[in-house]
Amino acid sequence: MVIVGETDGPISPCGACRQVIAEFCEPTMPVFLTNLNGNTQETTVSDLLPGAFTGKDMD
Repeated sequence: MVIVGETDGPISPCGACRQVIAEFCEPTMPVFLTNLNGNTQETTVSDLLPGAFTGKDMD
């Protein structure tokens, strides 16, 4: 997944977006945070929202 914004540095998704990403994507999925200048940071879904509530918590 790539998140792009017109910001000074790499942009990160808001809390609500992080929750949706955590619910629908694998925890190890790579996420690239970037801006229009090409500044990029690589992370994972689980690093964006540690301890996220997911569908597995409903079992």
